Amino acid sequence: MLKKLFNKTFGLRDGEIYISFLMQFYIFLIITVLLIVKPTVNALFVNKLGADSLPYGYLLVAMVAVITTIFYNKAIREFSLLRVTIVSLIVFSLAFIVLSIVLHFNVLFNWILYFYYLSISLFAVVATSQFWILANMVFNAREAKRLFGFIGAGAIAGGVFGGYLTSLIVSTYGNKFAILLAAILILCCIPIIKKIWTLRIQKMTTYVRKQRVYNDTNAQVSSFKLILKSKHLTYLALITGISVIVAKLIDFQFSDFANKAISDSDELASFFGFWFSTFNVIALALQLFVTNRFLSKLGVSSTLLILPLGIALGSLLFLTFPELWVLVVIKGIDGSFKQSLNKAAVELSIMPIPLNIKNQAKSFIDVAVDSVATGVAGFLLIFLIRKLELNTAYITVIILLFVFIWIILIYRLREAYFNSFRVNIQKTLVEHEKAPKKRKYETTLIAARRILNSGAEAEILSLLNQLTTYKLIPLKDSIISLLDHSSNTVKTEAIKQLFQYDKGTALYKVKALVEEKDDDLVYTALNYIIHHSYINTNQFFDEYLNHETDYISNAALLCLSIEAKNNKKLSVKYNLHSRIADRVRTLNTPEGFSRKEAVGELLITIAYAGIEKFYPFITVHLNNRNPYIVKQAIKASGITASQRFVDDLLHFLPEKEFRKTAVKALRNYGLGITKTILEFDKHEDLQDNIKQHLPKVVGSFKSQNSVKVLLNLLKSNDIVIRLESSKSLLKLRTKNPDLFFNKRIFRREIIRESKYYKSTLDAIASIQNTINQEVVLEPKNDSDTEILIARQSLIDILEEQLETSLQCIFKLLSLVYDEADIGVTYSGLLSEVKEARVNALEFLDNLLNAQLKSKVFPLVEHTVFAEDNFESTVLKLNTIPEKAYLAMLLKRRGKRVKLEILHLIKVLDDKSYVPIVMPLKKHRNKDVKFFAYSTIESLTDVRR
Repeated sequence: MLKKLFNKTFGLRDGEIYISFLMQFYIFLIITVLLIVKPTVNALFVNKLGADSLPYGYLLVAMVAVITTIFYNKAIREFSLLRVTIVSLIVFSLAFIVLSIVLHFNVLFNWILYFYYLSISLFAVVATSQFWILANMVFNAREAKRLFGFIGAGAIAGGVFGGYLTSLIVSTYGNKFAILLAAILILCCIPIIKKIWTLRIQKMTTYVRKQRVYNDTNAQVSSFKLILKSKHLTYLALITGISVIVAKLIDFQFSDFANKAISDSDELASFFGFWFSTFNVIALALQLFVTNRFLSKLGVSSTLLILPLGIALGSLLFLTFPELWVLVVIKGIDGSFKQSLNKAAVELSIMPIPLNIKNQAKSFIDVAVDSVATGVAGFLLIFLIRKLELNTAYITVIILLFVFIWIILIYRLREAYFNSFRVNIQKTLVEHEKAPKKRKYETTLIAARRILNSGAEAEILSLLNQLTTYKLIPLKDSIISLLDHSSNTVKTEAIKQLFQYDKGTALYKVKALVEEKDDDLVYTALNYIIHHSYINTNQFFDEYLNHETDYISNAALLCLSIEAKNNKKLSVKYNLHSRIADRVRTLNTPEGFSRKEAVGELLITIAYAGIEKFYPFITVHLNNRNPYIVKQAIKASGITASQRFVDDLLHFLPEKEFRKTAVKALRNYGLGITKTILEFDKHEDLQDNIKQHLPKVVGSFKSQNSVKVLLNLLKSNDIVIRLESSKSLLKLRTKNPDLFFNKRIFRREIIRESKYYKSTLDAIASIQNTINQEVVLEPKNDSDTEILIARQSLIDILEEQLETSLQCIFKLLSLVYDEADIGVTYSGLLSEVKEARVNALEFLDNLLNAQLKSKVFPLVEHTVFAEDNFESTVLKLNTIPEKAYLAMLLKRRGKRVKLEILHLIKVLDDKSYVPIVMPLKKHRNKDVKFFAYSTIESLTDVRR
């Protein structure tokens, strides 16, 4: 009954209760500590230094918060989150122990107060950030959606408990004991995080850990540009900034009047602690009983107005009655409404923004905008209090001014909010033919409803795919009616859309679809039943796991593997291991093989179960003759995110039939796979037909990190990888205009590639010069013939790379100039018509700026003249000795050229080449290393 109650009330399932309580207790302790140290240190700061020093504290907090966030984000990417978290908790605990000792001996200096005022702010940023990063590692997206509300209740409870505890302890024992207790509570977090790490994170692959440690978001400069491009995000950022400034001004007034009314620091800390907890209690009550009703009746925009209007009314009251109790009311409105009504409304207001942009922009707003606004509030207070010497009561007038701006911005946000919704839905309206004139003025929702009710299958699927993250009540009935559609694919996608609505929506219709003879539809229906209804887990598996129809039993086994991955009790109870083993044995026999879909579903089941003993079954079917089963095996490999499948997946990239599936599978590995790709490039250990597709994998993430990794690949020794990276960058820029591309970097890469092109021309000319000098008529013996063939083979490879390098230069130019102009120019240069080549040269001459013209134009001109058998007067080729150009090529070229040069050096049979070959004995590529040893051994063989 207790489990059923938790499931119905909080959405907790078997296997999630223990880990959820651990996470909840962890955040409870963190917020409790924060509510102990914050009022205590704030009281000491205000009591000793006066409220006039608070603005300087705000400025320091703003600067230090931004700097700390930058370095902290780098730290969690470089080191284990567990290690970073434990070290930071120990450091904060020791700092608070030292503060307790300082308070005991009463040796508080001004710099100590500033230091601890900053420390509290850093603790709030770092500790809560660590917790939510850990939470995102522990839970996947679907689990997070269900459980974060329950876990977050621990933060509210900590806010309530911590403040009242502070009030009690400080009033009884003094602030030094409160600080000491906070230090002890911080240390209590360490065994909790270790237990959480053992239960969940240790079981994950390295790729999954990296994937969940940090979100793939764009760089801050790009985030800033992204916000500026969107009116919706701009208004949201401005509203957030204004609200922070107002909050800091209110906090200053509240602290100043409280300090004047209460002179004793212990009493002041008790006062702060009591009211901070009371505000959290009010926030909790509002969240539970008021927020949803207000949002339903008033809507997002009107709900956003409640906080500024409440502050405005409180400020007007304060102008009439400038008393502390009025400031308590204002502070209460700000502290309570902001964490309940306003927070929920803000979350809904950003909902129309696409998920990847939303995560990036929100992260930037929460950190950068908040910090800058805190700094602005500090500057403002310094100007008002120190320069103009105004009484703190006059700050109320400034607050009212900012509130007025705040309200105007909310009205502007309302327009942008509805426009974003309208634009996003309109993008989904697929029409294969032009709409009749009578539809010209139909609304977006009417058009969407028309497509759902009577559109073609392709139109319906496209619309459902785009509406996945939206809960649009007006479309609910139309989506439910799709469960009766003739297409099973439409039914499947409709069920997925129902997850956005209340639990159990159209459950009776979904249950009926379990009997259909379609594996995807049956699994989706069962997945909906177990995750989006109040059915008991045991009841679900008892009913479906042993079903006589294999469509149902197979889908139920897949559901079990997903549910039992983090629930050993469920796995043991329903014998997941033995059930999978039985299915593997059955399907491995000719008589047991019934349907390819059954094999595919078992592959996915094994992948989700994460039982490595059965991974060979996936490996075997990666070589299956049936393309459907191979694709399912590739998909399963990606779900496991196991290192053992990376090489297999890479080898599917050259095969067009499986390429798309392989790229998606590699994407499942998260951003960690991009680092692996960089390592592969350094080792030069992949075949040409594989490495040319690696940039496609990187580009498939469609993020700022993709741009960063592709820029690194542009520095590769391998020209094929450089060309494909430039193509992927161009594709990314075309399809993702919100990403940031630095043209200065591309100009630098064009110059680098031009130098490569020139050195290739020099090498070819030098090799040809060597051949011309040594070959008069015919080779004298077999050895000379072998040397000639080796040199000619090297020329062939370099000429091939020359052509690829020219393509790369023009792709990079397309990233700096208009792509269409560069495309026309390149086509003209390759034309067989002489006039077209001349016109293309002239156009390029006028298009390039001075710096690029001096580097690129002579190379292109030389290439065109060479085609026409004219001798270029612009570009001077350098012919250098053979040893010099071979040393240069060994240093700057990829594996293929290195092997050719090693072969040439071997047949030259000259001991003087040994020093330039020696460094290759330590080369990362095993083939290069092997042939380097072989060449040196051949050159130094004393028996010859």
